[in-house]
Order: sequence, then C-alpha cells, then structure tokens
Amino acid sequence: MTTGVCVVGAAESDLGVTGKTALHLQTQAVTRALADAGLRLADVDGLATNGVSRFSATQVAEHLGLRPRWTDSTFAGGAAFELYVGHAVQAIQAGQASVVVISYGSNQRSARSRTFDPYEAHTPEAQFEQPYGPLYPVSAYALAAQLYLHTYGTGRGRAGMTSVAVAAREWARQNPRAYRFGAGPVEMDASPLVSDPLRVADCCLVTDGGGAVVLTTVDRARDLPAVPVEVLGYGEATTGTSIVGVGDLLRTGAVDSGRRAFAMAGLTPADVDSAQIYDSFTITVLLTLEALGFCGFGEAPDLVAAGTLPMNTSGGGLSYCHPGQLGVLLLVEAVRRLRGTADRVALAHGTGGILSTHGTVLLGRTS
Repeated sequence: MTTGVCVVGAAESDLGVTGKTALHLQTQAVTRALADAGLRLADVDGLATNGVSRFSATQVAEHLGLRPRWTDSTFAGGAAFELYVGHAVQAIQAGQASVVVISYGSNQRSARSRTFDPYEAHTPEAQFEQPYGPLYPVSAYALAAQLYLHTYGTGRGRAGMTSVAVAAREWARQNPRAYRFGAGPVEMDASPLVSDPLRVADCCLVTDGGGAVVLTTVDRARDLPAVPVEVLGYGEATTGTSIVGVGDLLRTGAVDSGRRAFAMAGLTPADVDSAQIYDSFTITVLLTLEALGFCGFGEAPDLVAAGTLPMNTSGGGLSYCHPGQLGVLLLVEAVRRLRGTADRVALAHGTGGILSTHGTVLLGRTS
C-alpha cells in the first residue's frame, strides 16, 4: 500500500540556549524546511503546530502571513507531531490541502518556563496525585521504571537504562548540534538521583529549539529538488492521562499505534533500518521498543546493548536537544537518515503525557 504523500522538506531551528522567542524559532524552522523542499510560504495551505498559545495554528499562520485552508493544533505532548503526519496525509488525500507544514518551536530553556508541577486544579490528578508531591512527569515515569526493575530484575533493567543513555551520548558525539555528550556508564550511574530509580542521566534535556517538515503529494514531489521520503504508514493510540489510569505500565499504547502503522505499511519491525524513539526518559525507550515489537517484553536491555538497531541517531532528547516536545525532530532525523544513509525504512515514534498518547510513523525512500 502507498499513501501517495511524501515528506519533501525537513529542518531544525536554532537549538540550545537561543534567547529567541518561540515564534522566532518556528519561523526559522518553517522557512528552512521550505527552502529544503524548494517551496515558498505562498505554496503552503495546511499547517499543524502547537505550544505557542491557546490558538497556536492561528498564531503561527498570522505570524507567517499564511491563510491555510486546513489546520491542526491537537495537543498530545511528545506524540503530537507523529499524529500530525497521519492527519496531514488524510487531509492531502482528501484534497483539503496540497502542501502541509508541521512545525514546532519552544524557548523553554531561555525563558526558564519548565516546571515540575503542571497539574491543573480541576483534574482528578490534582486531587488524588498531587498531595503525594510527585515531580511531574518524572515521578510517574519513575514508577514505570520501578515496575520494570521489579518485573525483569534490577540489575538487568538498570543496565538497560544505562545502555540507552550511553548510546544516546555516543550518537551525539557525531552530531555537532548536540547539546550534551556525557561520559560512560560509571559516570551515568553516579549522576544525582531525581526520582528513584531515575537519575539525571536518565532524564531528557531542557533546551530551546524546534523543527519543521513539509508534506505534499508524490506527484508534486517529483518536480521538487529535495529527495522525497514517502509516508508508508502511521498509527496512533491513547490510553490514560495519569499514571494510575494507564493500566499495564509495561505494555503501553505503542502496542496499538505500532500495530496500526506496520499493518498500513505492510511491514514488520524487522524491515526497519533505523528508529527515532521518544526518549523523555531512558525507561521510555525500553518500554517503547518492546511495545513496538522490536523485541519481546523484558528483552529491550539486550537489544540496546547489542547495538544492532541504529536508534536516536541525533543523540535524541537525552543528548541532542529537548525543547519541551521532541516529536517533530524525530521526524527530521528520520528523513535525514533516509536521505543520507543506506536506510530504506525509518520509524519515528512519539510518546506524550504519562505514557498517554502514542504516534508511530513509518517513512521510506521512494527510489
């Protein structure tokens, strides 16, 4: 099966500590991605974005001088941008848009806007979870990590999380734009404890940054200068908003989003040459690899240690950058892998909230 839709442009904004506004970073990302695609702002009639304001798509469209006929500002945290790919494909197939830009930008590091306590007063979590003083979201992921260690062995699970962190730093050494490189396993395990068993080295960065990808039809892509990357399949799944509402913490919604994406593409995990997997925390990667079917449950530590699957090849959220939501930059890196290496199929998977929402995208080279 083919979706008939390609990614024809991909780019980052400035990263790290930029001193720029979120709209400035969005503008950089969008204009750079369009330049990569050989298109102009005037060609864009679809826009998907969030995180700027209550009306993010409207805000960004006005800032860029766009009047799109299709928009999406679904907020699903780290999974949003993988969801946008599926939604954009559907819009293009239905003739609702012809050129869609998916973009994001955040200055959370410069603005010092990151908080550990974003519970909204009217939610059940504020009533039943906040009194215990958890750090949001790290304490929730720490509970999932504790269960993983209890189920599969403390030594094995801890070694797996350390392997994820070390692998991210090793890939980051090859990326001049990566924010942090780090040291080896001993130094990783000696880093300060944040929420047991997660240490600083298990947690994603807090940086500024952003990115954008441009989608259009396969037919139009043939006339553009950039190497097109086809959307082969996509899937999404939502489970629960809080850690107590998820159910089985070791079998996340990625089981369903991955199954849907692979079924649409007519592929299996064995066909994937590289994977960009949301690494908000090291435990997120282990859970996601298992849920997507790259290995059996409890076997992700062995898979990561073996190093047979190129994963988070930019350095990921642990070492490259993490501007609040990393999902669009997972797509950017997947496109770069397909354009610049021998990879034929790449996967990007976003996780949002407390293991709440999952988006899986499969991309492939068209030639």
